[in-house]
Amino acid sequence: MLPLLFALLLAAAAPAVANDAPAASPVGAANAVSNAASVSVAPRGTVLDGPTLVPIALGSSASINTLDPATLGTVLRHAQGGALMDIAGEPRCAITIHTLRYQTVGGHGEPTDASSVVMLPSGADPACQGPRPVLLYAHGTVLDKQFSMARLNGEARLVAAMFVAQGFIVVAPDYAGYGASSLPYHPYLNAEQQAGDMLDALRAAREVYAQLGVRAAPRLFLSGYSQGGFVALATQRLIERDFAAEFPLVAVAGMSGPYALLQMGDGIFGGQPLLGGTAYLPLVTTSGQRAGAALYASPAELYEPDYAAGIEALLPGAQRFDELVRQGRLPSGALFALDSQPQGQGAAAFFAAHNLVRSSYRQAYLADMAAHPCGAEPVEPAACRAGNGLRRWLARNDLRSYRPRAALLLCGGGDDPVVPFANASAAQRYFSARGAAPLLLDLEAADAAAPASWLAARAGFARAKERVRAEARDKGRDPARAVAEMYHGRLAAQYCVRAARDFFLKAMP
Repeated sequence: MLPLLFALLLAAAAPAVANDAPAASPVGAANAVSNAASVSVAPRGTVLDGPTLVPIALGSSASINTLDPATLGTVLRHAQGGALMDIAGEPRCAITIHTLRYQTVGGHGEPTDASSVVMLPSGADPACQGPRPVLLYAHGTVLDKQFSMARLNGEARLVAAMFVAQGFIVVAPDYAGYGASSLPYHPYLNAEQQAGDMLDALRAAREVYAQLGVRAAPRLFLSGYSQGGFVALATQRLIERDFAAEFPLVAVAGMSGPYALLQMGDGIFGGQPLLGGTAYLPLVTTSGQRAGAALYASPAELYEPDYAAGIEALLPGAQRFDELVRQGRLPSGALFALDSQPQGQGAAAFFAAHNLVRSSYRQAYLADMAAHPCGAEPVEPAACRAGNGLRRWLARNDLRSYRPRAALLLCGGGDDPVVPFANASAAQRYFSARGAAPLLLDLEAADAAAPASWLAARAGFARAKERVRAEARDKGRDPARAVAEMYHGRLAAQYCVRAARDFFLKAMP
């Protein structure tokens, strides 16, 4: 039975894309909001279904309701040659998983539902008993519309091993548009919607704690990785602005998130595209269109004819990204045309035939950058009166827009090819200019005066990269490319999540 458990817990969640949702339009979204006014809906955060126990599958026919510490420990010791056990530590608590469906809103404020996961610790160890601290966790970008944090693999497995097995209650929304949600799109990087979705999930979870036989301590922690790092900081902003009395926030850890969204967008259109951009850009633009931001009159204004039709309904979906590439529905990496200028150093792979973005749209974006440069003022870096619709949307959701009050850690890797570490350093400069300097952990840095836990994280990260290089050489692959492909999604993630836990434990009242 145990090998079957390995097959579930050691597998990474496979990304997938495409669905048959209708094309988005600001008018349609606005009508949905007005029509909803006449329909009776439950208050936000109300539990609509659940809690439902999620058995942990052991194969095609067997499952368990609770993952005990010994079994999880065995799994961790077999993962990555034991490296995952070294990172997470020996499990102390058993893990049980429940799902909820709750009331929330979409990107234009339209009523909808979403699902979330509540992971509970239990066991005889004192760390697993009594009122437990709560971690509200935001996951990274996925392209599979059926994704749920209830499946104990990939990121969910890491979070469960790192936090739940050490005594934290974890509430992890799947986000509107994923899992059991009926929303036909995802409000990707829509800061206000995603932050509100997070709090709606937490309110729903609090509604069922007693039913689940668990007590939550009045200590709330907040974290997330990649997209989730962005969502975590957006949620901190919302809590501290509007709900500080309701949610006693102790500490926040943002990990590898695109906080400086306008700066990152300007960098991409300025000639330095990033890995995964041909999937992430449609997610961003569909989100903006659904929120009424008018990024374009029609998709054909932004996207080349080969891709414009149906692109607003493509992500998230049911097909893997590589399948969409084979079908010609998205290019693999060619964001801009081969002759489109300027082109950044080392960015040639992103400029090729069969590109995604029309050169005319890129030139309009660049013209707006020249007319309305951003970032000159450290206290208001996104206040530059952008005229281009996409730049306005990025500026509206740029998180250099508040002063954190709870303790904040920003963690990431200086060589991240997907979400540049410049997001973290720019956010740190902004927050410092506002009088609230967060801790900034670059896994690539060499600072002998850093805390011992940071030095250990950096050393482990360096060893993990070298293992990937060695495995690539053994298989005749390019070691640098192998590291780049795993850098953001696995290598940096593991060590930042561990750093977040250490940070929270030190901040524990």
